[in-house]
Amino acid sequence: MNIRLVLPFIAALSLAACATAPKPLQGQFNPVAPREAAAQPGALVRWGGSIIETRPGPDQTCFQMLGRPLAGTGRPSSSDSDANDGRFIACRTGFYDPAIFQAGREVTFIGKIAGTENTRIGDFEYRVPKIEADVVYLWPVVREVQVVDPWGPYGPYGPWGPSPWWGPRWGWW
Repeated sequence: MNIRLVLPFIAALSLAACATAPKPLQGQFNPVAPREAAAQPGALVRWGGSIIETRPGPDQTCFQMLGRPLAGTGRPSSSDSDANDGRFIACRTGFYDPAIFQAGREVTFIGKIAGTENTRIGDFEYRVPKIEADVVYLWPVVREVQVVDPWGPYGPYGPWGPSPWWGPRWGWW
């Protein structure tokens, strides 16, 4: 087989694998944002964002979320921290520990729009869309690591490289 045909094919497959959503988040969804949810009750959506509050109940857990636009992988976009799609509430049957699903963590939900719910933000009564989630996907925390090279960009010898006079004999031949 011609190697010139195989290498571009492998490179294309590798790049395509980088931009896919995790298996539980794949599928076709209605592109409605939380702000426009009242117009399409019952629509299957994929929404995500940052947790504001996790409230476990007797038979379900509800998450109050600050919605963010989703990247191609389904992860809430953090490139523009001011961009948001408004607040929403997502509820799922079962217990989700508030110590794990704590404020600020990124989560993506798949579910159907189930109307709206009133909530208080300070003294303000606020109406937010609610979804009954089928999938709750908690994203791992991204930690920024800064690597510092103690020798700088040139290594221990500086920009001139290893000197022929430097070594065990200190330049004596």
